[in-house]
Amino acid sequence: MSLLSHRLEIKVQQKHILSHGLVQMVELLQKNMVELREEIRRELSENPALEESAELGEELTPEEIHAELERLDIKADSADQGVIERFENPAQETDFEADNEPAVRAAPADTEPEPEPAAKTADTFEETDFDFNDFLDPGYRTPASEPSDKPSFETFLSSPVTLAKHLESQMALIAIPAAVREAADSIIGNLDDNGYLSGSLATLAEQDGHRLTDLEAALKEVQGLDPAGIGARDLRECLLLQLDGRLEGSVAWKIVHNHLNLVASHRFADLARAMGRPLDHIVIAMKVIRRLDPYPGQRHMPSAAKPVVPDVYIRRDDGGGYLIDLNDDDVPQLRLNSSYRRMLDRDQAPDKEVRNYVRERYASALMLMKNIEQRRQTIRRVCEVIVDRQGEFLDQGIDWLRPMMIKDVAGEIGVHPSTVSRAVANKYCHTSHGVFELRYFFSEAVQGVSGASTPLLVLKRKVKKLIDEEDPARPLTDEQLMDRLKAEGIEVTRRTVAKYREDMKIPSTHQRRARNQNSYA
Repeated sequence: MSLLSHRLEIKVQQKHILSHGLVQMVELLQKNMVELREEIRRELSENPALEESAELGEELTPEEIHAELERLDIKADSADQGVIERFENPAQETDFEADNEPAVRAAPADTEPEPEPAAKTADTFEETDFDFNDFLDPGYRTPASEPSDKPSFETFLSSPVTLAKHLESQMALIAIPAAVREAADSIIGNLDDNGYLSGSLATLAEQDGHRLTDLEAALKEVQGLDPAGIGARDLRECLLLQLDGRLEGSVAWKIVHNHLNLVASHRFADLARAMGRPLDHIVIAMKVIRRLDPYPGQRHMPSAAKPVVPDVYIRRDDGGGYLIDLNDDDVPQLRLNSSYRRMLDRDQAPDKEVRNYVRERYASALMLMKNIEQRRQTIRRVCEVIVDRQGEFLDQGIDWLRPMMIKDVAGEIGVHPSTVSRAVANKYCHTSHGVFELRYFFSEAVQGVSGASTPLLVLKRKVKKLIDEEDPARPLTDEQLMDRLKAEGIEVTRRTVAKYREDMKIPSTHQRRARNQNSYA
């Protein structure tokens, strides 16, 4: 029988500590050019030791940055020491422990011991409450201090009208009981981006505490709002709501209500037989159904344009090769504040607290400049490998794209695959064939009979091209597509062709044949 007892134990443990510089380097590497500019602007506003260089050549070189870091006794973190992958996948850690114990770092040799904190004396300057305008000439007032009756500029800015606001403004004009109005607010809050009601009324009644009868009455009111079809629970109900009223009971209404599955498969002849109507009536009804909106909520979704700014330009030089230019013209060039550099000397700093603050800000500025330069070099090295391996694509076009894996590029430049993955994330490259995302150049290979390899992207393009050029009266089957690809040196199975066809949202042979036979403009 063992007894519980307290005891002291000493053990040696080795761990990786993610310093601020390493975390910042990882974050900067995966930012694109727009995000990098925003990050630098933020650092310029927060760190007084940083300044924007007005002229080229004023910023420090990588060698000067490294020398300054060594002078401050700050160890520069390596770009790829096996820590980055643990930073990305903490569940796979082996010798890295993310505990709550603070990391103990040794102080520099020339650092004085910290004195005991003394009681802070009251500062009469800080206790004084005054207005700076009181010291100005009475005849002068800043523009901010002058009263103005002009309307604010914000009142002229348009704000996007969301679907919820659009529906709530209409509900405010309807006279209904308070319980039904509260139930309608719950229904509006549970509409998805397409305008459909998420979940059943019974679930909504249980969650929000409404009576089922109030929810049913509220749903009827919401479904009568603009746009038509809002508040539906499935596609059939959405289309029927748009056909209700003057078109209720029409051929189009009966088709949606009873035979929506035949509409999806373009089986118009079967649809005419099932309804006992001439084919001409079906054609007219289908024209009406095509004008309906299956996603009525999308028209009120705010659309924000995402700026695409190329991070890299790849241009052909006069010698037949390619030049790699990083798009850093709009990135602020940084330099160090010379006053902070002088204050690092003991005889210049007023006291130890100020000297420690200046040293911290100065070191943070140096680390930022170093990480920006390391980000630039990593992206350049990755692009050099892309140019070397994708030369045929740059010369002749997309059909000559070659397979390339991230791990292969990482092994060639001597970094971890996660570093390459971050270097190409959300970044774009401008070439003579257009602007492409850097991840576009990485694709798995499909081996051909001749030993050559083809990327999956090119294979999908070939499948789509064969289908686009097929005879509409006799669409190609997946097996025929497989044979034609085999004739071009790409050996794949029929199931693989079907999988890629479905990935591109291309209908099957039977569906394409029915659509071509019943296609009406």
